[in-house]
Amino acid sequence: MARRVSRREMLQTAAAGSLALMTASRASGQPARRPPNIVFILADDMGYADVACYGRPDLQTPNIDGLASRGVRLVQAYANSAVCTATRVGLITGRYQYRLRIGLEEPLGTGPAFGALGLPPEHPTLPSLLRRAGYGTTLVGKWHLGMLPRFGPLQSGYDHFFGFRSGAVDYYSHNGIDRKPDLWDDDVAVERAGYLTNLLGSRATDVITAYAKSRQPFLVSLHFNAPHWPWEAPGDEAESARIRASNLNHFDGGSQKTYQRMIAELDTQVGRVLAALKSGGVADNTIVIFTSDNGGERFADTWPFTGRKTELLEGGLRIPAIASWPAMLPRNKTSEQVAVSMDWLPTLLAAAGAAPDPAYPPDGVNLLPMLQGGRGVSRKLFWRYKSNAQRAVRDGDFKYLKIRENTFLFNVADDPMERANLKARRPEIYERLAKDWLAWNATMLPEIPESNTGGNNGATWPDHIGARPTTEPNNPAPDESSR
Repeated sequence: MARRVSRREMLQTAAAGSLALMTASRASGQPARRPPNIVFILADDMGYADVACYGRPDLQTPNIDGLASRGVRLVQAYANSAVCTATRVGLITGRYQYRLRIGLEEPLGTGPAFGALGLPPEHPTLPSLLRRAGYGTTLVGKWHLGMLPRFGPLQSGYDHFFGFRSGAVDYYSHNGIDRKPDLWDDDVAVERAGYLTNLLGSRATDVITAYAKSRQPFLVSLHFNAPHWPWEAPGDEAESARIRASNLNHFDGGSQKTYQRMIAELDTQVGRVLAALKSGGVADNTIVIFTSDNGGERFADTWPFTGRKTELLEGGLRIPAIASWPAMLPRNKTSEQVAVSMDWLPTLLAAAGAAPDPAYPPDGVNLLPMLQGGRGVSRKLFWRYKSNAQRAVRDGDFKYLKIRENTFLFNVADDPMERANLKARRPEIYERLAKDWLAWNATMLPEIPESNTGGNNGATWPDHIGARPTTEPNNPAPDESSR
């Protein structure tokens, strides 16, 4: 087991790692290296093993696999949440999403009570902090952190935006769950013909090409909607027309073959982005991250884990995560370092020679020393979902899990499928982690009832109360009888 380090040691390590990166070339008598460019690629609802280099046997993802061969593949990476908006709050702020009201709600509703719900524009974010350090910043793809007029990418640190604001859109009509068009160029609604994964890849390559010519360091966040439902692959215009007047959730559609084709197209667009970096002469000094916002859904491959999106089982939280930076990171390496979405903010700021806002210290840690091959550090990570229904802590190799009134202790290193409940065998660890969760939870915003409907039927609910209460999630206890 990796050595436990204090938070102070983590921060000291982060500072040392950043300083080493920025001064290494000076120490060798070479000019100081330019700040790295950053391309952050985020898939939506992609399972841990949904790309070939993580074990998917029935499809090829040569571009994502190539990225892993040129960088570091994390095999113990976690999402900040088992659902979308909450993870994106953790990613963009570097902090537990439960510190903000927007991080408590999933999915975002569409009624009048939700108009004031979003990422506060005054809150420091990864793009706003990098922009302060001289970076150009662009988001291409999914936002899902609040609606205009108050909330949006341009209000939270991005110079430019091309994509959609809601949680899901049709890949061809680009209509959202409310059946209204949801495609934007900055803050202007636009219409574009084409398959959305391709449109997003095209815009990202154009943006990268322009930035490369300008010589300004840049952050391009490329947040795909694939492979999130509706399950429509290239050539599926007829399926798009069929569901256009129905529920976009698309629970009666899709297939494994369709899902595979969606991922294959995503991989193709990743290849286009990597080619644009190379042709622009900036590939060597560009950090490329590829990851997902949470575990997979209906057609996803989450092997060797159990569970799906919305569940705090490993399959709902474990995600692929690849980091490539040819100038500074080793090639073709696998890291056992435990990591989580909110680590990317301090990691990328350190690489850029920038710093977090001291008024909003990150809950994540700088991963650069570990990505460069340094000694791993033990982590303690916390989750909650659906009020009191689900709780989880990972501390070292052990994980405390509560689903409704069922409680468990697993060694997820030895038992990744979470079958052997060790709480009777290791009661001291079980009790400690249960108490640690309560202590941590007391430092976050109070839990609220959450909505599974995407709206509030037109009723106005006070913001401090949250969404209309619904039933508890139908997550089974992770024991043999529930499999």
